[in-house]
Amino acid sequence: MSQLAGAPAGEAQATGCPLCQADGGLLVARLPNCRVIRALEPGFPAFYRVVLQAHVAEWTDLDEPAQWAVMRTVNTVERCLRELLSPTKINLAALGNVVPHLHWHVIARFDWDSHFPAPVWSQALRDAAPHHLATLDARLAEVDSLIARRLQPDPAP
Repeated sequence: MSQLAGAPAGEAQATGCPLCQADGGLLVARLPNCRVIRALEPGFPAFYRVVLQAHVAEWTDLDEPAQWAVMRTVNTVERCLRELLSPTKINLAALGNVVPHLHWHVIARFDWDSHFPAPVWSQALRDAAPHHLATLDARLAEVDSLIARRLQPDPAP
């Protein structure tokens, strides 16, 4: 992988880091600085991650132009989810406690999901709703396609 602009020198990849070794889910878009994946989390089909290409642990390890570029990507993913799925809420998180490779979670949440309104990482409050999950799952290829299209660079004049 190439070095991310704004990332500290020498931190392009880390041995043993799962997000340096693999995409981390279904690849939706690969950009110079980051990639968008669908996380394939059971019970949460509209769970996306924006993963930095370079191995960086903390947000402030990036300079401001790199931060802006990543946040534009997070913003695009959120807008596409809202436009096509009309979720009750979008959850954004950058934790990195388990995998210390900077990545943003962008999760479409619905009032019928098994954990809502609690975080997806908490105990379930109810059983999953299979018919809702199936309906949502049927829309994800369209969501993936819209995200990929919106992240394409504008063609040069």
